[in-house]
Amino acid sequence: MLAHRSAPARPSREVEPPMPDAPTRRAVPGRALVTRRALVEIVRTAVLGSYGVTGLAETFLRRVGLGRAPIRIRLDPEVAVDVRLTIAYGLPVAEVARQVDSAIRYALRRALDREIGAVTIHVEGLAGRPFTTPGSAAPGTVPAGDAPDEGPG
Repeated sequence: MLAHRSAPARPSREVEPPMPDAPTRRAVPGRALVTRRALVEIVRTAVLGSYGVTGLAETFLRRVGLGRAPIRIRLDPEVAVDVRLTIAYGLPVAEVARQVDSAIRYALRRALDREIGAVTIHVEGLAGRPFTTPGSAAPGTVPAGDAPDEGPG
């Protein structure tokens, strides 16, 4: 004989309220302290992650503790950044500088939730050299090593 079993009662599903479209911002009493070193690291990451940047311009004097730092940040009255860098040879300097400026402003605005003042970018040099391939010498010139020997004769 088959016994009829009733299915266990399912719990009723409650309707959850919909998620808000945008997070609401509540004022929290207190303050947040961000060190200058943390800001320098944020700027360093933004600069080195930009296309065309090969490094920060650190001089020998800086390495021994006497020169200027490649990243300087001024906080009063507004956030201002001064960066010295090197870029890859063959890239448009203005485009790389614009990209770096945009990356710095975005990173700091996101970290501080403040508008950024002046961003000064100094291109200290180009990294790498142009290369030539065999047969790419300018017309009318003779590549080194292919010149005929001129000796007594």
